[in-house]
Amino acid sequence: MSIPTRYSDPSRILAGSRTFFVTSSISEKRNLLQPDRSAGLFIGVLYEYREQNKCHLHEFVVMPDHFHLLLTVDSSMTIEKAVQLIKVDLRLAPERNWVFERRFGKGDSELRINEGEAYSRVAEYIRNNPVERGLAWIAEGSPYSSAFPGFEVDPAPQG
Repeated sequence: MSIPTRYSDPSRILAGSRTFFVTSSISEKRNLLQPDRSAGLFIGVLYEYREQNKCHLHEFVVMPDHFHLLLTVDSSMTIEKAVQLIKVDLRLAPERNWVFERRFGKGDSELRINEGEAYSRVAEYIRNNPVERGLAWIAEGSPYSSAFPGFEVDPAPQG
């Protein structure tokens, strides 16, 4: 039996744009993300990467002990690298590291979203997470969520 042909050419390995539902927690589930300063810094980093076109930000929520993101990365970026960059940026900047230095847990979760129905379910879950946890009466009432009025997010990917 012959060895099957392996397609290790990078142009064949890398996919185009991919959308992911990302969750990451603070180690030991400590409530470090929702003092206004911490959540604001975190959201600022998300928007810096969005402005630099490193990702498309569709939905986010910053909870006291974890965060959820719905984002799209292109073929030049892996989802693991995107999340790592966000976390490293939070730890390195002097005004940020007081809260984020070595505080994230090791168990990131990334789920690839391949269809519109799944995208809608995840977006709704992210928007309603503060309501389900008793942090807001309505999704739009959470100031650390893309549901809050005034946050600009990218439209759902097509296809």
